[in-house]
Amino acid sequence: MPKNLVIVESPAKAKTIERFLGSDYIVKSSFGHIRDLPKKGLNIDIEHGFTPKYEVSADKKAVVKDLRQLAAKSEVFLASDEDREGEAIAWHLTQALALDPIKTKRIVFHEITKPAIENAIKNPRTLDLHLVDAQQARRVLDRLVGYELSPLLWKKVRTGLSAGRVQSVAVRIIVDREREIRDFKPNTSYKVSAVFAHEKDEFPAVLNTQLADLATTEAWVSQVATAQFKVAGLTSKPSKRSPGAPFTTSTLQQEASRRLGFSVRQTMVAAQRLYEAGQITYMRTDSTVLSPLAINAIGEYITREYGANYHRSRQYKTKNAGAQEAHEAIRPTEVKQRSVSGDSSEQKLYELIWKRAVASQMSEASMNRSEIQINISNQSEVFLAKGESLIFDGFMRVWGGTKDDVILPKLKEGDELKLNDLSAKQQFSRSPARYSEATLVRKLEELGIGRPSTYAPTISTIQTRGYVEKSDLEGEERSIDLVRLVNSKVETSKEQELFGADKNKLIPTAIAEVTTDFLIKYFPSIVDYDFTARVEADFDEIAQGNRPWNKMIGDFYKDFHPLVEQTQDVSRQEVSQARLVGNDPKSNLPIYARFGRYGPMLQRGESTSEEKPEFAPMPSGKTIDNVTLEAALEMFKLPRLVGKTESGEEILANIGRFGPYIKAGKQFVSIKGYDPHQITEDEARTLYEAKLNQEANKQIKVLGKGIKVLNGPYGPYVTNGKRNARIAKDQDPAAISQKEAEALLAKPPTKRRRFKKTK
Repeated sequence: MPKNLVIVESPAKAKTIERFLGSDYIVKSSFGHIRDLPKKGLNIDIEHGFTPKYEVSADKKAVVKDLRQLAAKSEVFLASDEDREGEAIAWHLTQALALDPIKTKRIVFHEITKPAIENAIKNPRTLDLHLVDAQQARRVLDRLVGYELSPLLWKKVRTGLSAGRVQSVAVRIIVDREREIRDFKPNTSYKVSAVFAHEKDEFPAVLNTQLADLATTEAWVSQVATAQFKVAGLTSKPSKRSPGAPFTTSTLQQEASRRLGFSVRQTMVAAQRLYEAGQITYMRTDSTVLSPLAINAIGEYITREYGANYHRSRQYKTKNAGAQEAHEAIRPTEVKQRSVSGDSSEQKLYELIWKRAVASQMSEASMNRSEIQINISNQSEVFLAKGESLIFDGFMRVWGGTKDDVILPKLKEGDELKLNDLSAKQQFSRSPARYSEATLVRKLEELGIGRPSTYAPTISTIQTRGYVEKSDLEGEERSIDLVRLVNSKVETSKEQELFGADKNKLIPTAIAEVTTDFLIKYFPSIVDYDFTARVEADFDEIAQGNRPWNKMIGDFYKDFHPLVEQTQDVSRQEVSQARLVGNDPKSNLPIYARFGRYGPMLQRGESTSEEKPEFAPMPSGKTIDNVTLEAALEMFKLPRLVGKTESGEEILANIGRFGPYIKAGKQFVSIKGYDPHQITEDEARTLYEAKLNQEANKQIKVLGKGIKVLNGPYGPYVTNGKRNARIAKDQDPAAISQKEAEALLAKPPTKRRRFKKTK
């Protein structure tokens, strides 16, 4: 039996570490946290210093039993991750395994390599109970907020919602940005571009200012038709571009999103695997520092592979003064290793990390930037032509980023130029950009909200709770003016331009807006940016041993709990932001625009009256704030009788949760693209018949034991009502037998890919 037991968090990590230790060591995994607050109930003793009541998770009892048996016969080394969460896992292990936290050996390492593991074993420390307290404070505070605030949201807004110190602020950031975009009024101006020629050379130039409106632009272009153009000035100066710092958690998430199209979660899953395989250093960090050993190794690699002129040693300072999560940036553990095995996500992410770490120790890129000023004989404005040429690529040789050189012709002051082309295009100022997952992480980091370990779960939570949807925006078309000079005459035309199209943006749902407004009004501190950042600073103080954790929780709770009690009597109608639109002219009943279970809706009548109110969907493109009485009254005309089917069933048109539809008997048919107020009987019949045909064609064959062969959106399949199984492309679905169908259903389902393939 080995004398030493090393306990890590994950089986993959255990497998890697076991390779580096001899037969005197056995490495086991705790499979993450083994103890936590029970899911049901508060389980915090508020009266006695907010003491948490932990329990071993049901799925970890067997793990704890095995570890306890091994620990009784071995010297234990706790080797969980090097951050607060890891320290807390180690402490919980001491409690569950009946180990003395003061005497049990704690080992930490920033990378899973043989030298790092051997060094950690030789230099163990004891548990840092201040770090444990900081993590415990975070857990207790989040439970208090969630336990007291979430039920309030269930009663006042909608069942199933949750609130949290970080997630509610993240939702507010997205809601505030959406409202900025909604309120944005674009300014318009006209950008003037030209193409000039000197002898055989042509080059583009842009006017140094934009013109205000169409009339001004047309007049200006008309005057320029008779102008002469001369070179008024030439400037040329060298410039340098420096590499970025090695990756932190946040910058890795942002760059992986920008360059690879990865979600925050995808980045962290791939990084975790790379770390556990010993290929990169610890991936949850807000430090940009590299170890002296790493700097030397990278420097030697650059000099050997690219030459001494490409090497420049640097140590980056961490901007975040409270960086406590780890001590080094994310980098490859072995710089000589250019690529790794694993799935495509791991390979691409490793390459990105390798490039960034190596580039950070390379020389600046040198370039030459030149500019030509061009005078217009009858105007005060000037045209500017800008060029750039790369002299030395430096770090760009590894990191990339070079662009095609724009080389301007050799000219001298006073040279006359010929105007070959001139056009002015209408421009619109851009609204603030919606957040992507990566830019939201950057914003949270800027505000000091959350820490590297919290970004990914926060973004996942606000999407699963229905506050935010990640969507591709199709954009809209708008007409823009184009003014051109053709044969010395001004020609004005219109062309269509797509604007607002975007990919993978975070869009707040209506429930997010209602919840945010409720929290701002009744719990301002929970969604206050500065307050939430101060809480993070308090956790840092606890981690450094400068503040008792339960005192910090007590200070928070004495202000927070009274707000919960005061809000119990707030009416649901007030929370749902009901707005009186007007009164129905026929019944004189009030019509409200309000928030309902599935989003904004209309209500005719009072909720408190004996007669139940009627409800109708919100008109397309309208909100609670801007829907008119006229538009609302139209919605109460639904459902509308369109006509009858050939068999005599009534066809009703209406709008539901998923858009407009018609209903005939028990059959619902989507009529997306049609207005339920306008759809004709013929159109409705055509759509209804098409749906019936589709349903008829769906069933290929009925077998015994409730098994059917059906056509699905992804091809034919067999089903027994509980399980589905695809039919191979080379197999005739109509000829499949009962025995073959049962065999297909008995096969284990094929493992689904975790992530979409990235182009």
